[in-house]
Amino acid sequence: MKTPLLAFIASLSALIPLGATADFWPEFRGAGAEGHAPDAKVPLKWSETKNIRWKTPVDGKAWSSPVIADNTVFVSTGVVARNQLSLEARAYTLDSGKELWKTVIFEGDEDKMHQKNSHASPTPIFRDGKLYVHFGHKGTACLNAADGKVIWTQDTITYEPVHGTGGSPVLVGDKLIFACDGSEDPFVIALNAADGSQVWRTPRGVEVSRTFSFSTPLLIDVKGRQQVVLPGSGAVISYDPDTGKEIWRCGYDEGYSVVPRPIFNNGIVYVCSGFNTANLLAVRADGSGDVTDTHIVWTAEKRIPRESSPIIVDGLLFINDDKGILSCFDAATGEEYYQERLNGEGGFSSSPVYASGHLFFHNGEGVTTVVKPGKRFDKVGENELNEFGLSSFAVVSDGFLVRTEENLIRIGER
Repeated sequence: MKTPLLAFIASLSALIPLGATADFWPEFRGAGAEGHAPDAKVPLKWSETKNIRWKTPVDGKAWSSPVIADNTVFVSTGVVARNQLSLEARAYTLDSGKELWKTVIFEGDEDKMHQKNSHASPTPIFRDGKLYVHFGHKGTACLNAADGKVIWTQDTITYEPVHGTGGSPVLVGDKLIFACDGSEDPFVIALNAADGSQVWRTPRGVEVSRTFSFSTPLLIDVKGRQQVVLPGSGAVISYDPDTGKEIWRCGYDEGYSVVPRPIFNNGIVYVCSGFNTANLLAVRADGSGDVTDTHIVWTAEKRIPRESSPIIVDGLLFINDDKGILSCFDAATGEEYYQERLNGEGGFSSSPVYASGHLFFHNGEGVTTVVKPGKRFDKVGENELNEFGLSSFAVVSDGFLVRTEENLIRIGER
């Protein structure tokens, strides 16, 4: 029997033409928010010239991921000229990379930004012909995906960011939900997806010295009840998406600047606790109130990512830390099977994806390490684009889309 969440995902898939299912990547980490595209047939080898279907220059700096629907690739970007910032959305054909439209959504002064952040780090969301684009404290907008026309904008939600904005929203029913984890008084908010008006706003209510974080919410279903799980400084918290009321929380002391998106498997939420000392926590999601002392199944403390999100394949949990050390655990028990180096070049910020029976780990210097999942480390190869970028891959039926510092690139056999 399908849970309501799985039934919802299945209903989305039913809207996609047969044979094109893998060409639907509507949000950060894909339709299931776990980085999986098991039906895709992707190449295992490429370079800056081999198996590149097309490459299109995109100006502006953005570490948001591409999203894909209706044979179209959508990206957000932040263009700076003479200290003035233009926050934009753009659309390109999936087949050729030809630009279809671009829309300026917000304009204003350039912000100071952490060197590993950008003015357009949150990934857009596609649903039912609409594109939802989020720029944190600068504002949020809904566009008609076919032509880029603005349906609504919301720029009245104010808070003071630290190092810019990073977390993407999640779309739950008729609500767009995201964190506003700034320098003080952090909160989570839900907007009406139809017009951008505020539906609810819930303070984080966690006492920590550093309140800023950058994580992306995860929609889960526990015994027929939807929850939105959203890590922040000091704790991961589950919210009722209809009301914003807190369901449960699990603390991790002074962890802050939390970036990785959690994942959910067999009733357990897996979350990374951020800086300074990152921990990985496996937390049962069937609790209420403060579950710190009652619902932690297992933890890990070594080589935990501060930026990249975890991924689970066949009951095995994989994480790669910022320096490229890959760890493999039994997802149910926390038993560690190995820790091995992916490659020796560049830091790792993007989140891994799973396709064609392989895991793909992409680093900041444009090197992707291909690994066969299993209890033993099986490195298949390395592929070099030789272009800097911190965005995560989007997966299509025959390859990948990736945003680098200068280009949008489609990887696939030619």
